[in-house]
Amino acid sequence: MIFERALRRELISIAGAVFTTLFTITITIMLIKILGQAAGGKIASADVVAMLGFAALSYSPYILILTGFISVLLVITRSYQDSEMVVWFTAGLGLTRWIKPVLTFGIPVVTLTALLSFIATPWANQQSAEFRERFAKRSDISRVSPGRFQESASSDRVFFVEGVSGEDAKVRNVFVNSRKQNGQTSVVVAKEGTMEVDSNGDKFLVMHQGRRYDGVPTQSDFQMMEFERYGILVARQSPVMIGDTTARALPTPVLIANPTNPNLGELLWRIATPIMALLLMLLAIPLGFVNPRAGRSANLLIALMLAVVYSNMISVIRVAVNQGKISFSIGSWVVHVVVALIALSLYAWRIKVNSPYHPLALWSRFRRGIHAKKASA
Repeated sequence: MIFERALRRELISIAGAVFTTLFTITITIMLIKILGQAAGGKIASADVVAMLGFAALSYSPYILILTGFISVLLVITRSYQDSEMVVWFTAGLGLTRWIKPVLTFGIPVVTLTALLSFIATPWANQQSAEFRERFAKRSDISRVSPGRFQESASSDRVFFVEGVSGEDAKVRNVFVNSRKQNGQTSVVVAKEGTMEVDSNGDKFLVMHQGRRYDGVPTQSDFQMMEFERYGILVARQSPVMIGDTTARALPTPVLIANPTNPNLGELLWRIATPIMALLLMLLAIPLGFVNPRAGRSANLLIALMLAVVYSNMISVIRVAVNQGKISFSIGSWVVHVVVALIALSLYAWRIKVNSPYHPLALWSRFRRGIHAKKASA
């Protein structure tokens, strides 16, 4: 049908623009956040692009849900504003005839949302956690950015190096401020230092041609010594990385095989995302009604508020399942059924209003008849 093909083309065109806008905003916000973490020494500067990619995968299901909902809503709203819906209803066609082309457009969106939610997002969360853990377990010196003071992982030592050469094997102009258990401080400065690993796998910073200052210069126990070679333990042999073991990073088969409350809550959320994408697109059809003589801002705000409430209710049910207050068998469908009933009610109401036998339609035809008689007289 020509109408369905034209509608699908318009939906795809608008969806591309909406997705691009939402994706750009999300990536910009995440880039600022990740750059701040890199500047604060929480992640490696070299991992910024990878972390940004993982964040994009994590947020893609939500972007797709909003893309489908907003696209259908904008197309329906434009049809009402351009009086195309008046011609549509005058031709005897109902609002339900829009469901088929919307589903044709929406099924790929729902499928992609499900794939991202069940497969890509957990993998991205796991990889992101492994990158962070790998950086946290690096030696103190290897985490130092040249020209910046950096606190050690144990928070008892501050490092400063002017430059790093090679694969973190050699540093120049080293400054190390250590705090001992008795409260005293020790400052070591050296012209250069190298990283060495002993037979046990522990890493040492071996400094050459430097000085060590113990205590406070104004006190009697203050000591200063010069050395040709001095070693500081900077990292013990790291255990095997385990990554993120929370439910959000576990593969879907693992959640199903181990049905604890947190795992069931995460599984509920993953199941809810494609269902939410489908119901919101179907809900956008009756919600897209606007009066051609009035603005459409109020209707769009109401529709978006309903989508936000829907998402928040899923989050509330998810937390309740995590805490064991609601069983998974009830929480997995109750909100979706309520939204589906709301959608059916809106469809029934719009169909009744657009019926030729509705009182408003009869009154409109009656008024047109009176005006026609007055004009002929």
